[in-house]
Amino acid sequence: MTGPGPDSRGWRSAAGPDSLSLSEVNASIRLKRGSLPRRFLSFFGPGYLVAVGYMDPGNWATALAGGSAFGYTLLSVALLSNIMAILLQALSLRLGIAARRDLAQACRDAFPPRVSFVLWILAESAIIATDLAEVIGTAIALNLLFGLPLEIGVVLTALDVFLILWMQNKGFRLLEALVIALTLIIFACFVVEMVYARPALGEVLSGFIPRRDIATSPEMLYLALGILGATVMPHNLYLHSAIIQTRRIGPTRADKLEAIRLGTLDSTIALMFALFINAAILILAAAVFHQAGRRDVAEIQEAFLLLDPLLGAGFASVLFAVALLASGLNSTVTATLSGQIVMEGFIRLRMPAWARRLITRTIAIAPALVVTVLYGESGTARLLVLSQVILSLQLPFAMVPLVLFTANREKMGGLAAPRWLTLAAWAITVLVVGLNLKLVLDVARGAVAF
Repeated sequence: MTGPGPDSRGWRSAAGPDSLSLSEVNASIRLKRGSLPRRFLSFFGPGYLVAVGYMDPGNWATALAGGSAFGYTLLSVALLSNIMAILLQALSLRLGIAARRDLAQACRDAFPPRVSFVLWILAESAIIATDLAEVIGTAIALNLLFGLPLEIGVVLTALDVFLILWMQNKGFRLLEALVIALTLIIFACFVVEMVYARPALGEVLSGFIPRRDIATSPEMLYLALGILGATVMPHNLYLHSAIIQTRRIGPTRADKLEAIRLGTLDSTIALMFALFINAAILILAAAVFHQAGRRDVAEIQEAFLLLDPLLGAGFASVLFAVALLASGLNSTVTATLSGQIVMEGFIRLRMPAWARRLITRTIAIAPALVVTVLYGESGTARLLVLSQVILSLQLPFAMVPLVLFTANREKMGGLAAPRWLTLAAWAITVLVVGLNLKLVLDVARGAVAF
């Protein structure tokens, strides 16, 4: 398929009506005028779609394993990962607003076809790893709450594709409202859990201070990278650059600058909610399991069974499972949207929405079904943590293009990221690459086994 001609700002092709990101909802939401709070409400929503990717079932597995094994130590990793996420998501939405392209389209328009193809394969792999965690997490929640066998739960997760499609056809705002409502349910569940867990405040605060042994201990580094991969997720960088374009942003520089400011405020607030939930899962595991000497709790099902007796609250396990189900349902929204963005952006492959989403979900269901059939509950935690480590390994392949594009004044139409933000993003990229290389060396030496 031939695209429009070259763009005057250095892109290979111009952004036109036939190449809009998420074309069915692009510029579908009108912006409010008037006071600042009223204008901000127009941008309230995309940040929460992004934030749910930072509290998906993969986060649960890594946070539970980290908290039970090492107490509050890895809270510093959750905090630093969240700061990284805030900065990178700010770059992502800036790209969507200033360049009128999502990250997948930008890669296709800037790099040679072979490079773009490799990046597409890596992006698809990251989405499959993300979807895998959500499929397993939702199936586990259905098993805990309703007694459904894991295999049936895994298959049932395919049906949420049609729910998402129906809601998007009713309007993107309805989809955002569902995500925000489910996020509030998760938040409320963990507020109650924290009240009953009564973690030691001093130990919690000291856990947010980074420690050197996180990088020197292979086991701790493995879980730290799992937390990083579960927090700063590659598919969210593609997602945010596309969904910010659902707003009908004016053509002037002032319009775009305000959209960048208000969009960044929305995502920053939403990601602080995500930090609370991620930290709460780890704190719960540290306060309940680690303190009780149960330092090997990594399975979500095991945590469910232990919460009631250890907390002394008859509803703690149910709240835990309800929050997990809300998390799994929420995350499927972003994973399916990301699959659409990556497929259309990189290879311009357009197909009926239900078919595209069913294909991506089926690809994720296959390995989940194999693991649950062969290993049952015992294999799900290892697969969840491994999927998040894979995301961490994939992350630089989305980060490097994003930082390159947003630092380029020509490609960004004069709205390149501030120099401090670009430098911070490069520092984050170097850190992630360095930690990934250390993990690869640890695996090669046999210090860590997947």
